[in-house]
Amino acid sequence: MLISVEAMVRRILQARVYEVARETPLDFMTVLSRRLNHPVWLKREDLQQVFSFKLRGAYNKMAQLGPEQRSAGVICASAGNHAQGVALAALRMGCRAVIVMPQTTPEIKIDSVRHRGAEVILHGEQFDEARLYAAELAQEQGLTLVHPYDDWDVMAGQGTVAAELIRQAPQELEAVFVPVGGGGLIGGMAPYIKYLRPEVRVVGVEAEDSACLQAALKAGHPVTLDHVGLFADGVAVARIGERPWMMAHQCVDDVVTVSVDAMCAAIKDIFDDTRSIAEPSGALALAGLKRWIDQGKAEGGALVAIDSGANINFDRLRGISERTEFTERREAILVVTIPERPGSFLAFCEVLGRRNITEFNYRFSHAADQAHVFVGLQLRQGEQERKEIIDALRGHGYEVLDVSGDELATLHVRHLVGGQAHLEDERLYRFEFPERPGALLRFLQQIGSSFNISLFHYRNHGAPYGWVLMGVQLGARSDAELRTLLDQVGYSYQHETDHILYQRFLR
Repeated sequence: MLISVEAMVRRILQARVYEVARETPLDFMTVLSRRLNHPVWLKREDLQQVFSFKLRGAYNKMAQLGPEQRSAGVICASAGNHAQGVALAALRMGCRAVIVMPQTTPEIKIDSVRHRGAEVILHGEQFDEARLYAAELAQEQGLTLVHPYDDWDVMAGQGTVAAELIRQAPQELEAVFVPVGGGGLIGGMAPYIKYLRPEVRVVGVEAEDSACLQAALKAGHPVTLDHVGLFADGVAVARIGERPWMMAHQCVDDVVTVSVDAMCAAIKDIFDDTRSIAEPSGALALAGLKRWIDQGKAEGGALVAIDSGANINFDRLRGISERTEFTERREAILVVTIPERPGSFLAFCEVLGRRNITEFNYRFSHAADQAHVFVGLQLRQGEQERKEIIDALRGHGYEVLDVSGDELATLHVRHLVGGQAHLEDERLYRFEFPERPGALLRFLQQIGSSFNISLFHYRNHGAPYGWVLMGVQLGARSDAELRTLLDQVGYSYQHETDHILYQRFLR
């Protein structure tokens, strides 16, 4: 069924959300506005009972159900935030709720759903697998499926965010930045904003590795992505919903995509201004707003980003904090070659002076007349200070390699430097795999039974996926045989044997 923009606005105005949801504030971001030299506002949907806007759509959908449907119960598939909304709505209405969640869902979201009385079923590695299984169960058990985004009533509930925002926003409102996963939020907000304030630009923001709306706009119709990244699990959707697409392609002015590092930096920006901690998808819109400014598109009016959620595992903060330092140019990671002779290490440290050192790795070697130092330095003046440090070191005759922000350096090598194995038949690979019970064991069983593992580094970041750096000896086998096995394992991987950090510190 196709409905008009005007009909969507009517649905939003009639939506039942305030029996459980609250009208959230629109906060001015003083610190960030001063830094960016643009007025930036944050719509605080992280302040809902379930710490996400998803409660609005879930409750409005369920409020439209008849008595028989409610008594039979409801079911949904969700990575967490929609699940919490459905669970709370079911608790208020006194009906059964079954929630199918991907196995990669953060524990904090699973616990929150269970504590609200819903039945949780973990199935599949990504949302789309959970969605298909939920549809099967709905048919088998006679449950009403409450879709997280591809539903007019759900979209209308989410659209109440726009109704509040338009009342709260300053008159000189220029653009609203909305996070996009399956499209339920932007599918509800965009038509309302464009109907009442057509001059205001509506900008969708997507993670680079799950940009399904951008792909649909380019193709002229919804398309299914081959691969979806899991860092921003709240928007890890491979295909934009059909109903959100009907609204989005009429009412969305632009789409920007942002990196994992940009989301991490936006999480810190939100903390600096509000002392609250957003989840990656919650900070997605602000990351897009910042990129919009970087691209020179901002004209000086008020810019609003939706803080869509705060359901984040505490142990993820370590990895997010580390990535933020590089993104915001607050840390420099350098590899410096120094002479292997008495006094050279002291001389090197004297050049650095009284700078704040965040990382220092050095190992004496009898095998060469040179040593490589892996050093991290805190930056107070960003890019200019980094350049000054490198120029000073080179001015004293040191060879300097800047690896700031390099994935291999930040995730693995900084934790491994200190010795070399000198294995000529060793190959180095970096992997990303879903973080769930047994995933690491399965990975090792498939690789280790066929090849000798000569190096292995894994560090839990609390994220829905894990990073592994692995060295494998070929022995009598070939590179082609190894790659065939890696393809069969099915995890995303990257060959790193030629990386300069491996050559200097690990080989």
